[in-house]
Amino acid sequence: MNDNLQTPDQIAELLVHVGRTARREDARSALTAAQWTGLRFFARANGSTRTPSGLASFQATTRGTASQTIKSLERMGLVTGTRSDRDRRSVSFDLTDRGRETLAQDPLRDLIDVIDTLGTVERDRFLATLSQLASTLAIRRDLPAFGTCQDCSHYAQSGDTAYCACMAAELAIEDIPKLCASYRPAPAAGKPKETRNGTA
Repeated sequence: MNDNLQTPDQIAELLVHVGRTARREDARSALTAAQWTGLRFFARANGSTRTPSGLASFQATTRGTASQTIKSLERMGLVTGTRSDRDRRSVSFDLTDRGRETLAQDPLRDLIDVIDTLGTVERDRFLATLSQLASTLAIRRDLPAFGTCQDCSHYAQSGDTAYCACMAAELAIEDIPKLCASYRPAPAAGKPKETRNGTA
C-alpha cells in the first residue's frame, strides 16, 4: 500500500482542477472569467493598487489586456475611475453599487461556501500554506507577489498606527486587509529572506 498519496504532482493537479472548476462561468452570467477576476480584484485591492497596472500584474497579463477588461466593466456600469490628485495620469477604480450587486452573484460563491465549511484553524492553516505557495512561485517566476499588509515585509505597527515603509505613509485601517501590488512577503521566523534569484 502506498502511504505517500499526497505527492507534489497530485497536489498541483488538484489545485489547477479546483481553480478551473471555480472559474467556470455561470451560464446565465454576462461576465467573462477575466471580467469576474477584474471585479473581484477591484473589490479586494487597496487604493494604490486598484489601477490598470495593478490588475495587469495580478492577472499576469499585459496592461493593454487589463485596460480592455476595465473598459468593458466601465461600459457595463460595474466600475468607475477616479483620477489621482497627485498624478493626473493615474486612475484608481472602484466598484459601483451595480458592481457590488453583481459581485454578490459571483460564481466563485460556491467555492467560498465550501471553504467556509472548514473550521477556523483549518482555514487559517490553509490560507497560510496557499499564501506561501503563491509568494514562492511568484519569486521563482520573477512575477509580482500579491498579499495583504499583515504578512508584508514593508508593514510596521506601533500601537494603533500602521505604517508602510514602501509607500512611506501611514495605512488606512480599511486598507490593511486588502491586496497590495507593493507586497513583499515577510521572511518566516528563523528563515533567511529569499531573494528573486532564490538565494538568501
